[in-house]
Amino acid sequence: MKKISVLGAGMVGKAIAADLHEKFDVTSYDIDEKSLAFLSNNFDIQVNKTDLSSDTNVLNAVKNADFVVNAVPGYMGYHTLEQIIKAKKNVVDISFFPENAFELNKLAETNNVTAIVDCGVAPGMGNIICGYHNERMQMSDYKCYVGGLPFVREWPFDYKAVFSPIDVIEEYMRPARYIQNNETVVREALSDTELINFEKAGTLESFNSDGLRTLMKTMKIPNMIEKTLRYPGTVEYMKVLRACGFFDKKEVNVKGKKIRPLDLTAALLFPKWKLKKGEKEFTIMQITCEGIEKGENIRYVYELFDVYNDETDTSSMARTTGYTCTAVVNLLAENLYTHKGISPPEYLGISENNFKFILKYLLQRGVEYKFKKEIIN
Repeated sequence: MKKISVLGAGMVGKAIAADLHEKFDVTSYDIDEKSLAFLSNNFDIQVNKTDLSSDTNVLNAVKNADFVVNAVPGYMGYHTLEQIIKAKKNVVDISFFPENAFELNKLAETNNVTAIVDCGVAPGMGNIICGYHNERMQMSDYKCYVGGLPFVREWPFDYKAVFSPIDVIEEYMRPARYIQNNETVVREALSDTELINFEKAGTLESFNSDGLRTLMKTMKIPNMIEKTLRYPGTVEYMKVLRACGFFDKKEVNVKGKKIRPLDLTAALLFPKWKLKKGEKEFTIMQITCEGIEKGENIRYVYELFDVYNDETDTSSMARTTGYTCTAVVNLLAENLYTHKGISPPEYLGISENNFKFILKYLLQRGVEYKFKKEIIN
C-alpha cells in the first residue's frame, strides 16, 4: 500500500486525509492536536503533531512517503513545497501561495519530481476545464465566477471561511490581474462589482480577484477573467476595512508593542467567520469557455453547486477543493500523469482521459459539474 503524507490538517486537509485513507496508508501532520484527534478518532488515521514551519520537520514528515499533499496555509506554502521537492517527493499542492510556482520548476525537474500546484476548485478545477477546451478549440474567452458562502446570512459579514483568515483577506488586498484583448490589465482587488442572479443561490455580488494565476502564463487566450462571489454588500465594508488599514502588514506601535494590523484583524474575524458544527454552506462556480470549434462559434458553460455533506460532516469547500486534490493524487498513483517539473492544473486537462478521470472521481463523491454546449450565432 502506497504511503501518503498530508501536511496540514485544516478543514480541507482533514477531508483530503479522510478520502485518501480509503485506499492509501495516510499520515497527517499538523501542530493542532484537536484536528489530529478528529482524524485519529473518526478515521483511525495515523497522525503526528509537527511544527511544519521547521524544514527539518517537513523533511522528516515526507521522507518515507510515496506521495505528499501540501495543505499548509498559503504563507507557508512556497517554502514547504520547496522542501518537499528537495526531498525528491511527488507532490500535489493546495496551499495557494502568492509566489510564482514556476520559479521552482528547474528544481523539480532536476530532482525528477512531479509537482502539481493550485490543485483545488478555483484555482484548480477551473484550470483543468480551461486546459481541456483550450486544447480542443481556438478559445477567445474564459470566465470564472466562484465563491463559497453560508446558507444562513449572519450580520455583519454574511460570510464564513474554511481557509486561513489571512489567506481570505489576501483576496481583498492583492491587485487583480486579468487578460483583455491579449493585454494584461491590473485592477485593485474588490473592483468592477456586478450583481449576478443564480438559480440556486439567488443574487450574488462579484468582484475582481487575482485568481487566474498560472493561466496567465500558460494559456494564450485573448480574454480571461476570474471574479469572486459574495453576498451583496461585501465589497463596500471590506473596502472600508482596507482603507482604514486593518489589512496592513506593516507593524504599528500599540502601547509599546509592535503588531501587524492584519494579524489583529484575522484574530478578530476568525471567530465570526468560523463555521459552527454542522452549519450548512455551499460552493458555487460558473465556468465559461468560448471560441471556435470545428468552424463554429461555441460556448461551453460549466456549473457547480455543491453543499455541506451531513453524513460525513464535510464542508462543501473542503469537498470541492479536497476531492480535486485527491483525484489527482490517484492519477499520480496510477502513473496516469508523469510530467516532471511544476504542473499547474491546466496541464492535466490537456488529456481527455485524465479530464474524464477527474470528473468521474468527483461525481462518485457527489461533486457534480453540469455543463451545456451552446452554438453562438
